[in-house]
Amino acid sequence: MRLFLVGALFLAAWLTIGAKLVFVQGVQAQTLEDQALDQRLRTVTLEAERGTIFDRDGRELALTIEATSVYANPREIADPALTASALSGLLGRPVGEIQADLERDTGFVYLARKLLHGEAEAIRALELDGVHFLPEPKRVYPSGDLAAQVLGFVGIDNDGLEGIEQMYEDVLTGEPGQLIFERSGRGRVIPQGEYEVQEAVRGQDLTLTIDGELQFFAQQEAQGTLEETGATAVHIVVLDVTTSEVLAMASAPTFDPNHIGGDAELFRNRVVTDTFEPGSTQKLITIAAAIEEGIVTPDRIFEVPDRIEVFDREYFDFTEHDTVDLTVADIVARSSNVGTILVWQELGNPLLYRYLQGFGLGTYSGINFPGEAPGLVRPAEEWCDSCGASTAIGYRVAVTPLQMTAVFAAVGNDGVWIQPQVVNSIVETDGSITEFDQQRQRVLSVETAQIMQDMLAGVVEGGTGQYAQVDGYRVGGKTGTTEKFEPDLVCPGAESPGCYGDDVVASFIGIGPSDDPRLAIGVFVDSPSVPKKRTGGVAAAPAFSRVMRFALHQMGVPPDVR
Repeated sequence: MRLFLVGALFLAAWLTIGAKLVFVQGVQAQTLEDQALDQRLRTVTLEAERGTIFDRDGRELALTIEATSVYANPREIADPALTASALSGLLGRPVGEIQADLERDTGFVYLARKLLHGEAEAIRALELDGVHFLPEPKRVYPSGDLAAQVLGFVGIDNDGLEGIEQMYEDVLTGEPGQLIFERSGRGRVIPQGEYEVQEAVRGQDLTLTIDGELQFFAQQEAQGTLEETGATAVHIVVLDVTTSEVLAMASAPTFDPNHIGGDAELFRNRVVTDTFEPGSTQKLITIAAAIEEGIVTPDRIFEVPDRIEVFDREYFDFTEHDTVDLTVADIVARSSNVGTILVWQELGNPLLYRYLQGFGLGTYSGINFPGEAPGLVRPAEEWCDSCGASTAIGYRVAVTPLQMTAVFAAVGNDGVWIQPQVVNSIVETDGSITEFDQQRQRVLSVETAQIMQDMLAGVVEGGTGQYAQVDGYRVGGKTGTTEKFEPDLVCPGAESPGCYGDDVVASFIGIGPSDDPRLAIGVFVDSPSVPKKRTGGVAAAPAFSRVMRFALHQMGVPPDVR
């Protein structure tokens, strides 16, 4: 009986084991096989090659090259300290930091990302166990700081962080691929195991309106003007009058997107993101509106004192003078605040507001750039009793340098405002090209625009803008010198902060040649500190002259026959 019981127990045990084996090897076989494979498989994302950014002549401003990332499988490294010591000098990292990575409980850890060919080959030559290499795309900017604030830059994973790189991320980035491979329990790649590559799809290219040579020259002029005037920043914008394409958009100081550093203030494109009160450059709109409406003519004479009271505020001209008779053309040439206010008193607030809007102020320009400011123009019904006088001479209005340069481009384009453009086209992967439509609107009649072109020429020939003259060409423009509003500054006798300080924005915006305008150029000098170089006619006009001369020569525009 006892033997029978023992035999029965053994039989039951064998039957249980057999049933389990049948269940595992039969019913669960595929499930367990899939789980084992999942544990052995590793998936690595393969970055897509980012699209190239070209200037208008096909020069590469931003492109992607093949770089090499170095990674380690710590489970394959017998002596982390020795390996870290060998790599430290080549990677430029402390030994202890690398050793800590190599001692992590993982089968994959990056040691360096996107090294150039020579850097990676020096590490490869060491033939270190557990150290592997992975090709990755790397974004480079072959011209260094050229148009840096326009282009922006990307992060370590090639995602756009600033400028065009950020705004057109979806166009440039492409579609990532995958590398799937099988590895052993110790993390080693199994030679005959699963290995699959899903190729990445390259991003699309962009062609900008920027002219590389003109951009380079404008950047040099911006930096030179910065040093000459002791300013905190200088911005230069060059627009094609007939298309409103941005040929150059330069700022100083700037940065190199290959080595961005830590000063985020340099990254933003202040030509479109920062606003200021335009001051006397806006008198162009006030005078043009009055002429267009038939309220004044260029030769209409006003009796102009050197100061005038409007309700609770007193306004005065830049220099003291006796009461003089000035034509409207003289008021523009001499940049008379009082004369402009006398014209405004006949024009009125509603019409002035309408023309400010017509010239694109107080709204986005449509350039499609990240962080663009719309500026500020309050509705006329919200203006105080003296607000119209202030607005007429360029205060109580906030504009960007791009917006004001586009105003002058509209005058040069015989009264038609065109939406500014910095991206000319998208080049698809199949070679097809997608271009962009631009908004256009007539603001002035051809007759009024040509009258204003002549008036602007008078500013340069005998007014406040004589340093803007260009040898061989008749050009026109307008000076501006605007006190900067300091929100934290308390004026004498005031209880709350908010006051105009000593710093100014000195500007000159002009067009040329006057007889057949091709270009509009704006130069904006922020907070010049050198004495006698703090006005638009002295701080900004000379740079305008040099940039205009270079641009006209480069475009092959013949000198005037005079």
